[in-house]
Amino acid sequence: MTVTRIRERETLQAVAARIRSHVVDMCAGPEGGHLGGAFSSADILAALYSSVLMVDPQRPDDPDRDRFLLSKGHAAVGLYATLAEHGFFPVEELAGYGRPGSRLMGHPVRAVPGVELPTGSLGHGLALGCGFALAARYAGRDARTFVLLGDGELQEGSVWEAAIAAASLRLDRLVAVVDRNGLQLTGATEGIAPMEPLADRWRSFGWAVRDVDGHDPDRLADHLNAAPWEPGKPSVLIARTVKGQGLPFLAGRSASHYVTLSPRNHARAARALQAMEATG
Repeated sequence: MTVTRIRERETLQAVAARIRSHVVDMCAGPEGGHLGGAFSSADILAALYSSVLMVDPQRPDDPDRDRFLLSKGHAAVGLYATLAEHGFFPVEELAGYGRPGSRLMGHPVRAVPGVELPTGSLGHGLALGCGFALAARYAGRDARTFVLLGDGELQEGSVWEAAIAAASLRLDRLVAVVDRNGLQLTGATEGIAPMEPLADRWRSFGWAVRDVDGHDPDRLADHLNAAPWEPGKPSVLIARTVKGQGLPFLAGRSASHYVTLSPRNHARAARALQAMEATG
C-alpha cells in the first residue's frame, strides 16, 4: 500500500486549491455547507491524503491502512472534496451533495468510501481514534491513526478524557491535528472558553506537541510524516489557520461557519480562488 499521490509532480497547494473549489461549488447548492472550517482545514487534508496517509482508494477497507477520523464532522464538504480528488469516488458525485438520495450528507457516514465512522457529535473523534490505535497495536500492525479536531471542539470534556487515555496507554501511533482557526459558530474561541497556551495544555496531558502554520501543506506533511515525535507519546499538531482562508469576504469571520452561497457570491468566491491560485 502506498500514499495516495494523485499526481506526482503536483504541488500540495494545487490539491488544496481544488479542494476549496469543490467546497465552494457544494456550498452554492440548495443546502449550503460548513464552508469556513472546510477552508481552514483544506491544506491539512491535502497534506494528509496526498503525502502522509497509507490508504488505497481501490481498497478502502484494507486492514493495514492508516485511519483518518474527521472529528469536526461538520466540515464534511472538505473531506468529500478530498476523497473525490483522491479517487475514492467520482468527482462528479460531489454535485449531488445534500440532495435527496445522495450519500454525501451534512456529516460523514460510512456509506461514503474512505469514511471510517460517522462523526459530527463533537468531542468523540479522539476517543474513537484511541480505539483504532489500540486495535492496531493488538493486531501487530504499524498503521497510524490521525484525528482532525476543531478548536471549539476542545471545549468538550470527552476530548481531554481521551487525551489522558491516549497518553496513559502510550499510543504513539496516534496523531491529532487541531484546526486552530480561533472561531466557532458563536464567536472567537478565546472569548468563549480561553484555551491558550494550548501547546502547554496538551503537553501537560502527556502529548508530544508541535505548533505550525496550518496553511503551509508542505511543512504540515513533513511534521505528520515524522510522527511519532517522541517514543511512547501520542502526537498533536496545532495548525494555526484562518477560517474561510482564501475568500476575502468571509475569511476570519464567524459568518463563514455555515453558508449558502448566492449565485453572485459563488462567482465572487470562484474569482477569489482563481486569484489565490495565480499568486500562490
